[in-house]
Amino acid sequence: MSLATTARPPVDAPGSAPRRRVRHLSRKTLTWQIGLYALLVLLALVYVYPFLVQLATSVKTEAGAAADPVSLVPDPLTWSAYGRLFLRSDFPVWFANSAVVTVLVTAGRVFFDSLAGYALARLQFRGRGVVFAALVAVMAVPTVVLLIPKFLVINQLGIYDSYAGMVLPLLVDAAGVFIMKNFFESIPASVEEQARIDGAGTFRIFWSVVLPMARPALVTIVILSFQGSWNELSHFIVAAQSPELTTLTKGVASLASGQLSQGSQYPIKLAAAAIMTIPVAVVFFVFQRRIMNTSEGAVKE
Repeated sequence: MSLATTARPPVDAPGSAPRRRVRHLSRKTLTWQIGLYALLVLLALVYVYPFLVQLATSVKTEAGAAADPVSLVPDPLTWSAYGRLFLRSDFPVWFANSAVVTVLVTAGRVFFDSLAGYALARLQFRGRGVVFAALVAVMAVPTVVLLIPKFLVINQLGIYDSYAGMVLPLLVDAAGVFIMKNFFESIPASVEEQARIDGAGTFRIFWSVVLPMARPALVTIVILSFQGSWNELSHFIVAAQSPELTTLTKGVASLASGQLSQGSQYPIKLAAAAIMTIPVAVVFFVFQRRIMNTSEGAVKE
């Protein structure tokens, strides 16, 4: 009497490399995937092409840029636009002012936004709901509406046309507080109980226990604050007027009026814009993995 045998899948020998399972795609699925990738590549080219035009035009001559402004092949290639920016203009001063203001504003927003967000998320005080409602209302107000009141306050405080007037009003933003509040509320309150039992105060719990767990939200604030303060223009227009305090955004905007030379000035304008793009791009690519890792620091009860 023979026993019926059933086919079993092959078993990998101990110590041997596991066999790869090849997934066969149907022709229809493969066609859809090829079409999807082709569409994504096309959209990427649409977004990247203006940036490539910017780089190519910045190394063209004035005549070449005016004759064919969207060409990606500079003929001839010249770095004269960058030379004029750094040697015959106040571009280094503009860059230094933007760097100082951006670093101070980013550091201040990371600290104060997280502090205010933790207070709204954890501390119980009278009027907390009113404060949060006012925070949401401020987010809905257009920035341009606040320019004149902002100028009046800065002038009344005596900090107009100074670094203080450029930095202090930007140290806290409603969107950053909102982000930090929501993230702190997602952290279980039980993680703070042990520190509270050990005698830690509120600020010690915030600084040593909760804040390290909020790294994804902090990275988000760093990127948003750096980008926002680096590209800020309207606030600096009403906060300062001295040439020594001109930032990159104000300086590059002044190039449109023909400050350095006559003509279209396409190369020098786009050279300045290309240099402005570099710090923001570097910050984003450095922190992009951490901002995408939203599960980091999560705690399960």
